[in-house]
Amino acid sequence: MHTRLENGTPVCIRTPGPGDLMLMREGLGKMSARSLYLRFFSGARTPPDWVIDRLLDVDGHDHLAWGAIASDREGKPAIGAVHAFRSEDHPECAEFSVAVLDEFHGLGLGKLLTATILLDAAGEGLTDFTANTLSENASAIDFTKSLGGQLTARDGAVNTYSFDIAEAVERLRLECDPPGIAEVFNVLG
Repeated sequence: MHTRLENGTPVCIRTPGPGDLMLMREGLGKMSARSLYLRFFSGARTPPDWVIDRLLDVDGHDHLAWGAIASDREGKPAIGAVHAFRSEDHPECAEFSVAVLDEFHGLGLGKLLTATILLDAAGEGLTDFTANTLSENASAIDFTKSLGGQLTARDGAVNTYSFDIAEAVERLRLECDPPGIAEVFNVLG
């Protein structure tokens, strides 16, 4: 699916697969140490191989994922990704996470990716998402709350939020920002 960020940058949003290992590694290599820490809750410069392998092991039902590619850049680099891992104990619920390269923060990419996975998840029978975030990650907390997220657990520095997928879809649909989100809704629902 082709759409645009708030600044007009063209992006392609698509599902990732095992062939995207180098794109994933290169993208993670461009994230700042702070962004990696906030996303993976670790000070490691790169996530371990098993984490990357798990992120690329997408089946479209128990593990949903979408990635964003900068269509106008040489080599078409990966610039963001979103994942949802279905809970074994509660199959209508999945753990949600999104990551965007620092250079693309504030341009609506997180919203585009989130709208995409919310619509995909609803089509796969999921009704609720949970999101874990560090208590110091104000941006992620604000975004999760904007989707209807409610704090449901706290474990040390990690907060868990839960939100209804249908409600989050409607909140993003009504917001219509960034403008490229309309293309996501046109294509997926």
